Amino acid sequence: MVAQEQDVQHMDIAVDPEDRAAYELARMRHSAAHLMAEAVQEVFPEAKFGIGPAIDNGFYYDFDLPRPLTPDDLKEIEKRMIKHKNKAEVFERKEVSREEAMEIFKHNPYKLELIANFPEGEVITTYQQGDFLDLCRGPHVESTKEVGAFKLQSVAGAYWRGDENRPMLQRIYGTAWNTKDELDAYLTKLEEAAKRDHRKLGKELDLFSVNEEIGPGLILWHPKGAMVRYLIEQFEQQEQLRRGYDLVYTPHIASEKIYKTSGHLETYGENMYSPMSIEEVDYYLKPMNCPGHIAIYNNSIHSYRELPIRLAELGTVYRFERSGTLHGMLRVRGFTQDDSHIFCTHEQVAEEVGGVIDLALHMADIFGYGLEVYLCTKPEKAIGADDIWNEATETLRQALESRGMKYKLDPGEGAFYGPKIDIKWLDALGRAWTGPTIQVDFNLPERFDVNFVAEDGGRHRAAMIHRTLLGSMERFVGGLIEHYAGAFPAWLAPIQASIIPITDDQVEFARQVEQRLKDAGIRAELSSGSGRMQAKIRQAQLQKIPYMLVIGAREAEADSVAVRLRSGDDLGAMTVDAFEALIKPVIETKSLDLVEPRS
Repeated sequence: MVAQEQDVQHMDIAVDPEDRAAYELARMRHSAAHLMAEAVQEVFPEAKFGIGPAIDNGFYYDFDLPRPLTPDDLKEIEKRMIKHKNKAEVFERKEVSREEAMEIFKHNPYKLELIANFPEGEVITTYQQGDFLDLCRGPHVESTKEVGAFKLQSVAGAYWRGDENRPMLQRIYGTAWNTKDELDAYLTKLEEAAKRDHRKLGKELDLFSVNEEIGPGLILWHPKGAMVRYLIEQFEQQEQLRRGYDLVYTPHIASEKIYKTSGHLETYGENMYSPMSIEEVDYYLKPMNCPGHIAIYNNSIHSYRELPIRLAELGTVYRFERSGTLHGMLRVRGFTQDDSHIFCTHEQVAEEVGGVIDLALHMADIFGYGLEVYLCTKPEKAIGADDIWNEATETLRQALESRGMKYKLDPGEGAFYGPKIDIKWLDALGRAWTGPTIQVDFNLPERFDVNFVAEDGGRHRAAMIHRTLLGSMERFVGGLIEHYAGAFPAWLAPIQASIIPITDDQVEFARQVEQRLKDAGIRAELSSGSGRMQAKIRQAQLQKIPYMLVIGAREAEADSVAVRLRSGDDLGAMTVDAFEALIKPVIETKSLDLVEPRS
């Protein structure tokens, strides 16, 4: 039993067996996948089975079925799962030889392929509960009775082994939890997440779109979305300048020469687009900004007195993503990354990494995110010697521990050129989003001969830190839409105040108020048209505009506005100057509250 519990590869998620609660939950979910497969076999006796691992929050199983699944099929499968759960069928483990396994699964090409790819000498096991027998490494709970509360959620297409040239299977996703209360809480959270879906809100709030003629995975920023992005970029650029960064720009394409030197063609080529030939030289759309920043640094000789040199760019990069993986603004083919590369001495690395961590913490506070931190180590596909990797990893570890930051190890998830710190944003629903990454790199400086003149007059190798802060602007704004449910804080709102005259008699005064607010740097917009006041208020709330300024005859006469918040709260009448005095500190301090400045 101990040997099989150490093997969690079939769970499809990284689970530390020492984290007992997480391990047991993943084991139960894996068993739920087999329970589902048993029910599918009853409904479709001719079904052929792919794989069925546990995943974050649930499980899935891939099936080759005679027809497409329907919602009614999921209901029937779920009903049969409950029946088999109540039977308390025991999960029976059995070791078999390769030949026995091939005979057992001789009618299933997917299992045969898995068996053929097992390393020589690997122990092959099957698990059976009831009449369902599966090729499986395990582990499982003792019986189906121990499978907790579950719900089948959706069906999706999935290429066998993730290869678009292989058969398309039907993948059923489900979720499973230890108790019904936990299941209900999770389903409620999913309902809230669906309301916050950035693709839905992006359309409703007119923030962005994707046009098939332009191409999938390429974002069109509409004026309101572009304003949100502009405000974020301006804030970030000012923060960087204040902290000693220099802004640079690099081309969107570069010749193959630099990507051969950098190692991108060798280790990252599958994620790059096909080259274009210019005067018999292949040029590539840039997948990363670092080679260009190195070229800027290497354009002149630098003294140790100049270091550290911090180069920052909002640089657009292009990476190949399969069409099936594209997802609104969160997974795209072209995106703008807030890249920075810091060139410093080896002695300065820890301090510089610490400075980036401090900046990341500041950003989390400004946007109202929580944090999860991971230390990611050397992947299988990497460049550079182990001792260089060990030095870089230890430097990152020290920077985290010197600040008392809690972190988790993420083995093998470093970049191909160096280990990294990954910081995940935790949003309003507790979901983790890709956030800042900090990578120490001693390898590219070797490849590009990145040096500085030291105090002894000799040339010494520089260290290099790769850093993204918010990451991809597309992904960050998409995540931010969901974090705020589209209701941006006042400083980020594309329109900060909607001015609503009650009758046509107040339109002229409303125009004057609009201009006064614009002159004061407030993004105000007159709600014109013939609609009734209540309809205009409702429309402003649907557009999640922070403030609604209602103007009737009494307000126009008193140079005032009746202020309502998008939440429905009524702040009452106040002079236009008083409203400015209310909103300006809220905006200037980047408060998450609409009436109180950030302290």
